[in-house]
Amino acid sequence: MPVQLIDRTPGAYAYPLLIKQLLHTPLAIAPEQEITYLGGRRHSYRVLRERIGRLASALAGLGIEAGHTVAMMDWDSHRYLDCFFAVPMMGAVLQTVNVRLSPEQILYTLNHARADVVLVNAEFLPILAEIAPRLESVRRFVLIEDAPAAGPAPVAFVGEYEALLAAASPDYDFPDFDENAKATTFYTTGTTGVPKGVYFSHRQLVLHTLSTAAAFGNAPVQGRLHRDDVYMPMTPMFHVHAWGMPYVATMLGLKQVYPGRYVPEILLKLIRDEGVTVSHCVPTILHMLLVHPLSKVIDLSRWKLMIGGSALSQALAKSALERGIDVFTGYGMSETCPILSVAHVPTEALGAPLAEQAVLRARTGRPMPLVDLRVVDRDLADLPHDGHTTGEVVVRSPWLTQGYLHNPEASAELWEGGVLHTGDIGYIDAEGFLQITDRIKDVIKTGGEWTSSLQIEDVVAQHPAVADVAVIGVPDPRWGERPRALVTLRPESVGQVSEHDIRNFAARLIESGGISRYGVLLQVQFVEALARTSVGKLNKRAMREAQE
Repeated sequence: MPVQLIDRTPGAYAYPLLIKQLLHTPLAIAPEQEITYLGGRRHSYRVLRERIGRLASALAGLGIEAGHTVAMMDWDSHRYLDCFFAVPMMGAVLQTVNVRLSPEQILYTLNHARADVVLVNAEFLPILAEIAPRLESVRRFVLIEDAPAAGPAPVAFVGEYEALLAAASPDYDFPDFDENAKATTFYTTGTTGVPKGVYFSHRQLVLHTLSTAAAFGNAPVQGRLHRDDVYMPMTPMFHVHAWGMPYVATMLGLKQVYPGRYVPEILLKLIRDEGVTVSHCVPTILHMLLVHPLSKVIDLSRWKLMIGGSALSQALAKSALERGIDVFTGYGMSETCPILSVAHVPTEALGAPLAEQAVLRARTGRPMPLVDLRVVDRDLADLPHDGHTTGEVVVRSPWLTQGYLHNPEASAELWEGGVLHTGDIGYIDAEGFLQITDRIKDVIKTGGEWTSSLQIEDVVAQHPAVADVAVIGVPDPRWGERPRALVTLRPESVGQVSEHDIRNFAARLIESGGISRYGVLLQVQFVEALARTSVGKLNKRAMREAQE
């Protein structure tokens, strides 16, 4: 017998899950709430809605219609927030361009996504000058100016962003359409091959927004997100929609602070002067802020900070806790929109010593609502939730990319067996907490056993002289591979400790800490800096190649 569909009254509104629906609540409850750029430019949510209408009118005047692609090249700004809404609300697709890629990679992504219009900050005009003659589909360019551009324009601009908005009507009529329409696309920052395009629909972005708000609002104390919070992103808006948090902050009507380019002194001053209470970033940014002199005289005790992109070490978590920061892990990837799990600490553990709390906050976390997250063997059979049996993390949720743009082979591999393969290895404990132990491509195969590079990194990072560390596998004629820790030292420790000192420190902890016994084969090498991707993740492929 077939399922029974609901009866729909002819005049009933079907309410498609479109991005425009996220604006109803803030405009109803917080129309005068503030959005600021660099603490200077300020406007309300009411004005945001007008700007969204003006941008859509301006783009329509440039020939943009449903199905076209509008590319954005800017730092985190109120303008980006305009685009997060206006472009997909027109039925067009917003391409968020990773401006930290090489010019050749940026050219590739614009051509591959078939961008029609590019909005570009004057800071990136040298890149545009290099790639413009080879752009294949772009028909119009819009200039964004925080300050007058230096030198001649490399292309003919149809106008400057703010001037176009000022001349356009705010009364654009945003239509209803299929909630499965593509809303955004951007490109992964993987370390192999060309960047791969992922894409998300209106329905997916709305459901991710609702689930994230539910997960953070369900936290009783620690990591709780509420309407009195002040939000500032510290992961780029070009990368996975700044982890989707601008959509969440807008739906909840929070005060929003946009910092432009990430300059430590500016970020810290904005936290202080604007009363920022919630942010998110990769571990590198957190470390950069904690060691900056200004952070020593700023009260960070009201700041909730989700860490993702790379593993949060227990040592870094403890350093943040000592400053009063409510730090915790969030987990996801470009293909997952991105948030899948959050490491909110059980209330009864909040009184534990900081070292114990650091362990809990550095865990990968428990799944958000609507996330079906599993750890499986090679046959996709579930593994026991015993806190130590490891397998690949696979996932289903309503907001996962349905494939890679124009790449059916990679898409089929991503979704083999009807689940999205994260490429991460981990385990789940009896309380439902996931712990990632490594990337499949980064695990170290020593003496026939898998040794976790992340576990060894966490051990090495506990040495007080270590500023940053990455562990990779290097070829070894006897063991196949052995772990090598690439270490940067704190400035005051240079010349005061040896590689041998840190190796012995780590070996003692490895022997007593439940890590593979082959971890004691660790080598230590001091380096000036660690290779990273354009969004701050450790680039272990580049590190391994440098060792060859």
